[in-house]
Amino acid sequence: MDPPRNSFNPNKHLKEEFVSNLTGSSILEIVSLSTIVPALIVLRHYVCAKGLYGPLHAKKITSKKEKDGTIDGRSWRIYMSTLVMDFLFIVLPTLLFLTVLAEWTNICAICLILLLLFCIGDKRSGSYSERGSDLAYSVRANVSAYRVSMMIVTCLCILAVDFTIYPRRYAKTETYGTGLMDLGVGSFVLANSLVSRQARNVSSMKWKTVLQSTSPMIILGVGRLIFTSGVDYQVHVGEYGVHWNFFFTLAGVSLLTSLINIHSRYCGILGLSILIGYQLWLSSGINEFLLSNERANNLFSQNKEGVVSIFGYWGMYLVGVQLGNFLFFGNNRRTRMRVWILAVIFWLSTIILDRHVERVSRRMCNLTYVAFVLAQNFQVLAILVLSDFIPGQKTSVIEEAFDRNLLGSFLLANIMTGLINMSVDTISTSSITALAILVGYAFILSILGGFAAFSGIKLKFW
Repeated sequence: MDPPRNSFNPNKHLKEEFVSNLTGSSILEIVSLSTIVPALIVLRHYVCAKGLYGPLHAKKITSKKEKDGTIDGRSWRIYMSTLVMDFLFIVLPTLLFLTVLAEWTNICAICLILLLLFCIGDKRSGSYSERGSDLAYSVRANVSAYRVSMMIVTCLCILAVDFTIYPRRYAKTETYGTGLMDLGVGSFVLANSLVSRQARNVSSMKWKTVLQSTSPMIILGVGRLIFTSGVDYQVHVGEYGVHWNFFFTLAGVSLLTSLINIHSRYCGILGLSILIGYQLWLSSGINEFLLSNERANNLFSQNKEGVVSIFGYWGMYLVGVQLGNFLFFGNNRRTRMRVWILAVIFWLSTIILDRHVERVSRRMCNLTYVAFVLAQNFQVLAILVLSDFIPGQKTSVIEEAFDRNLLGSFLLANIMTGLINMSVDTISTSSITALAILVGYAFILSILGGFAAFSGIKLKFW
């Protein structure tokens, strides 16, 4: 018998099994989890409006440097103290609800909604006139807060899932089901589509520009593949396939959208047609092929989940383009009402499709999964637009920090997650140690993001 070869990751197979064969949680629990983070963000705005913990002075502080090129010490101290308060008010509670307070999710979501309603009814806080006078700014701020909330949860989950303190029902499902982490890739695709060039009716890009914007995703995908192979890092093959990963999916969607470039008013029709046709194809028997463990010795079969599911993500992206154009880049006066109506419609569609067509499956990105992603994301947006009814600051320092470097924050989170996994036996770690590591990880991620924003550093490839 050959001796086992040295590995940077001796517990690779145990870690892969730890995130395999999972079935997810209930839709009700996903609704509760999707309530908590945006509610915390809106409540933070309210606390700032009441003058607690000091004003944000975001527009003054984030100028970063004085004319002589040096950082003003007082502004830096105010900025960092406010950032820490934002961390304690938004990020830390989110982490706790994803771990040690997971069993209290439903009750806490109800309490937060009741508290939000109280804040909305608190007429003593001030006037809404300053905010109401610029609906376009309000909409942009709400969309930014939505993208930031998605990024915060994603960054917390990608490391927390490797510890036993993280409920298994929140991790990605094997075949069918509604796990919290199943929403990750779909939310990224949808978030990008809502604010895309197509949604803003920007003229079509030339191929040179398309390649410049897509090549970073391809490079990151290849880089991740080389890294995971080189250090024997754990990879759940059933998620995308043997070689495929999240970055290749984003690149594929971008290339397809650029190849078939149509006006935003027709994107919804095309996207829905693609999704319906794709679902019919799945129901004809392709779903059994995608969910089977058998793989032939060719690239397509080895990466069947990632390659085929692009049709679902592309259809979702196109639908998101028209929704973004309709909601955020047209008449903003009815945006709040429209977001709430769409959230309800998408949740009802998810329940109906899940029961009568096919259960939610991230692995295939079927029609029900697309409805599930739309429902959850629009629910988050619907709660965030409630901040328009609460006077005071429209954003927080930590939101601005993450919003300036969404991709940079995600890449840093992935690097830190990889380093921690290579250094710590996450499966055997006690709950107290795991929580300490996660809090430290989240705090460092927030501080570095704040430092980059304060210093004017922005990671952008195009």
